[in-house]
Amino acid sequence: MKCRVCARDNRIRFVLVQDFDFDLPEELIAQRPPTERSGARMLQLDRRTGEVRDGVFLDLPSLLNEGDLLVLNNSRVIPARLFAQRSSSRARQRPTGTIEVLLTEQTSQWEWRALVRPGRKVGVGDILRFTGPLGAAPSSTLQAEITARGEFGERALRFTPCGDFYAALDLLGHVPLPPYIHRDDAGEDRERYQTVYAEERGSVAAPTAGLHFTPEVLAMLRARGVRISFVTLHVGLGTFAPLRVDKVEDIRLHAERYTLPADTAKELNAAQSEGRRIIAAGTTTVRTLEHCARRAEGEPLEAHSGATRIFLSPGSEFRLVEGLLTNFHLPQSSLLMLVSAFAGREKVLAAYRHAVAGRYRFFSYGDCMFVS
Repeated sequence: MKCRVCARDNRIRFVLVQDFDFDLPEELIAQRPPTERSGARMLQLDRRTGEVRDGVFLDLPSLLNEGDLLVLNNSRVIPARLFAQRSSSRARQRPTGTIEVLLTEQTSQWEWRALVRPGRKVGVGDILRFTGPLGAAPSSTLQAEITARGEFGERALRFTPCGDFYAALDLLGHVPLPPYIHRDDAGEDRERYQTVYAEERGSVAAPTAGLHFTPEVLAMLRARGVRISFVTLHVGLGTFAPLRVDKVEDIRLHAERYTLPADTAKELNAAQSEGRRIIAAGTTTVRTLEHCARRAEGEPLEAHSGATRIFLSPGSEFRLVEGLLTNFHLPQSSLLMLVSAFAGREKVLAAYRHAVAGRYRFFSYGDCMFVS
């Protein structure tokens, strides 16, 4: 294993992305949600000792203490996967083959960043006319012009103003299931690829640790004296884009928009001052909290909105989060690096090997871990 010691903090920083690899049989990648939201298994990992224990998600209330502050990401997934016919501005052509578009970030009222496929066919000035499934006649229409071109299929789109953009998107769009789920989206995904507390629309991938919660589990937590607060981080390319570098130090994540509400800032400040644990549900929540802590520079947190590119890997300091509920993550991903930063790379990879041997279900619709 190749690593170096950071002279500033004397902590090990792993150099290569491949240091965060693990073997995963494809049949362990969950293709559908569990029958019951709260029916997932949950692996418990003690980040001090590396001890692991098998359990279920419904054990979570018993693992939290009165006064613990549980923070959830209330971003809402939009049906961001669309299909379009292209009309080229470069020549007088009839519309050509179907173009797949994944909206990734809204930059103004009518402008978005997106990934398009096949990207080589789509240039600046082209017009995309969005249709229903497999070209079926829709009851609503959307049209956009390509205004800029980026790398790896990234494009900027400007939609033609319409009466209710999100209503049209609801009719034409598909649930943006991750590429490792090898099926088309189905009716159940509209509900199940969404947390029960989702409110602020804007994500193109679910904050998956939150998918396990039900109103009943939230009530159980509150009955134990656990306090619950919310942040918003709209999941975009910064969370799920593949890493295209070999060295960890070269990783640069896309910016993602977040909001820290006033009541959550107040709860976080109180928990810190009173020595109560802060538990994050999901890596998106961790990134929001730790970004806000760095922005505050030791002062009390204040309500605000912004964008973050924060990347946490072994050697990073955690200033707020003391417990983490998370799903299992892709090999060589920034999310696996974040969990390794929190609990230690060797302990996390050992826990993953245990999960593979125990036939846990992996990734978005899979089982979870509680790390404390």
